[in-house]
Amino acid sequence: MTRTLRGAIALAGAAALSLSVVATSVAAGPGVSSVARQDDVKIGLLLPESKTTRYEKFDRPYIEQKIKELAPNAQIDYYNAAESATTQQQQVNTALAKGDQVLILDAVDAKSIQSSVEKANAAGVKVVAYDRLAQGPVDAYVSYDNRKVGELQGKALLDALGSKAADSQIVMHNGSPTDPNAAEFKAGAHSVLDGKVKIGKEYDTPNWDPNNANQQMSGAISALGKDNIQAVYSANDGLAAGIATALKASGINVPLTGQDAQLDAIQRILLGTQTITVQKPYKPEADIAATMAVNLAEGKELPKDLTPVTVTNGSGDKVPATLLAPVVVNKDNIKDTVVKDGMYTVQEICTPTYAAACKEAGLT
Repeated sequence: MTRTLRGAIALAGAAALSLSVVATSVAAGPGVSSVARQDDVKIGLLLPESKTTRYEKFDRPYIEQKIKELAPNAQIDYYNAAESATTQQQQVNTALAKGDQVLILDAVDAKSIQSSVEKANAAGVKVVAYDRLAQGPVDAYVSYDNRKVGELQGKALLDALGSKAADSQIVMHNGSPTDPNAAEFKAGAHSVLDGKVKIGKEYDTPNWDPNNANQQMSGAISALGKDNIQAVYSANDGLAAGIATALKASGINVPLTGQDAQLDAIQRILLGTQTITVQKPYKPEADIAATMAVNLAEGKELPKDLTPVTVTNGSGDKVPATLLAPVVVNKDNIKDTVVKDGMYTVQEICTPTYAAACKEAGLT
């Protein structure tokens, strides 16, 4: 591996394990022979969209790199559903027709994909749910503690509002209703915010579309008045980009959350137009998904150190899983998080537009 993994695995009801331990297991490939049956390993990788930077820049290359590390001659069939649940269902059919033994699936719509998961299961094809927990007989799941993400975002807003929180009104943008993670972010945020602030407007945003978030925020400003919005909860950085544009157009600068540690979000944090983002380091998640998939393609049971917890999906199926711990990124710890973890270099972040802000933050 190119770098040491940091953070901790969040285990329900169990002591946390350091990611360095997980990384060691993943690097060695727990349960995977040092020489994989390479000609037999056929894996379909199905990602949901490309509007969010992470999928093409991080998730896909990390997953493919780890699969090839474990099984150099593996066949990897890649699909991106471009936010279409119907397209993703067709892509599952194509992957099954190609003879893929395992699908790494990040569902566009966790509910509607259930019939495809059931079809794969009936064909003896294993399914690793990646980042989002699909419904149906899923064989393994890797993600982050998504309720914790919402809790961290909610706490960041309260911290930013300080003693004014009780008299503050906020707007909430919760993400796509077809993404089960969005429901967990929302639940976590509400568990922190309810009773502490007034929620003036609240929105779901189909397909995590920043343009829709922009329109929703503009509508909230019109309805509530620009002086009556003291903070904005955004479930991810893509939505935050659209929200920040609407706020700027109305001359508003208030605390704003995000998630995914996108480059533009890091730059907004430097400028003070976004307060925090939540980083979910992609490489640990990708490495674990790839290792699960290679194990399953070889017909092996997943070892307990790779699936230390069990979760229940929307269809009632119990799924062995790994849940990783998210990290808050703010102006003070950019160097110790996204830079140290290799997501971005200082040069990528500190382009001329952000040079002064970078210097102030101690990045240059």
